[in-house]
Amino acid sequence: MTNSFSEFGRLKAALIIGSNTTETHPVAASFLKQAARNGARLIVADPRRTKISEFAEVHLQHRVGTDVALLNALMHVIIREGRHDQEFIRSCTVDFDLVKAVVAEYPPERGAEICGVPAEDIERAARILGEIRPSMLIYTMGITQHTTGTDNVMSCANLQMMLGNVGFDCGGVNPLRGQNNVQGACDMGGLPNVFTGYQKV
Repeated sequence: MTNSFSEFGRLKAALIIGSNTTETHPVAASFLKQAARNGARLIVADPRRTKISEFAEVHLQHRVGTDVALLNALMHVIIREGRHDQEFIRSCTVDFDLVKAVVAEYPPERGAEICGVPAEDIERAARILGEIRPSMLIYTMGITQHTTGTDNVMSCANLQMMLGNVGFDCGGVNPLRGQNNVQGACDMGGLPNVFTGYQKV
């Protein structure tokens, strides 16, 4: 996690992908719901209609296994409309041209064809992310436990770096554990190879 749970309640915008947050992280979800009630703009990308999607301004119900195509289409729109943070990209990233070349092949129409999400919804979500800085990205096992899980995570990181959303309050890339008690148990030293606070045995 690049951010704290306390920031969840203060965020201005967030993309929540592959996370049934209200079921698996009810405390974090309570912060997200409060933020939405206070005007935060939530985008939920999940094939299912989860409780957190009821708080979303845009719910992208993409086909299972099409996360990378959806994220590529979002990045395509952001670059096409000049909403990416060129200074952050120049000073803090490498190989942006490689990412740009790949996402150039994923206009929202192609994303819609692959993902089953209307192109206008992809564009709407991309514009929210491009307009509101910083915005937060939250994911859980809904994108990691796939054969393409690594690619999914890398695409999330690429999106946030493209927007310059890393290193700021209420921004960043925030992977949640499968269940809230898993995170707490690990923080308190429940893993076999570390003590409390992730100190190596």
